Amino acid sequence: MKQFNILIMTFMVFSACLAQNKPSVPTSPALINESYDYIGTQFDDSDAISSGQMLGNYEKMAKTDTLASRFSGLVTEVCVAKGCWMKLKLGNGKESMVKFKDYGFFVPQELVGKEVVVNGLAYVEEMSVGDQRHFARDAGKSEEEVAAIIMVEKKYAFEADGVLIKK
Repeated sequence: MKQFNILIMTFMVFSACLAQNKPSVPTSPALINESYDYIGTQFDDSDAISSGQMLGNYEKMAKTDTLASRFSGLVTEVCVAKGCWMKLKLGNGKESMVKFKDYGFFVPQELVGKEVVVNGLAYVEEMSVGDQRHFARDAGKSEEEVAAIIMVEKKYAFEADGVLIKK
């Protein structure tokens, strides 16, 4: 019985060593795309929808809905304070406010005007006047523009766990 216990302990130690040597970032060829740099979680862009299709999804959503999504869009604005959010153009004058899961990463200001693919959860929110003013200040808006914000607004929002940046 003693030899059996030693054998089991040896197997457990060997298994633990193997588990520690696994790569932390997926290296599957399907996930590596030479056309993109990534921030946050790496993912495959093969099933990403267009920003126009995403707008259609947002328009069907209620305030309490969330939708796991992956879509591409043009960056129109990035937080000037530290890159803690960005806005993506959806079409018809609409945008999606993209925040990053658990503030786990930030994006550079240089993304404005570039095409990206985001992965995460889409949702619709009613943004308070205070939050709108906070984001307006983050965007570098003037105090007159900030003061003009006086109503709660329906916003298309997105919590991204990863961003692919087209090279």
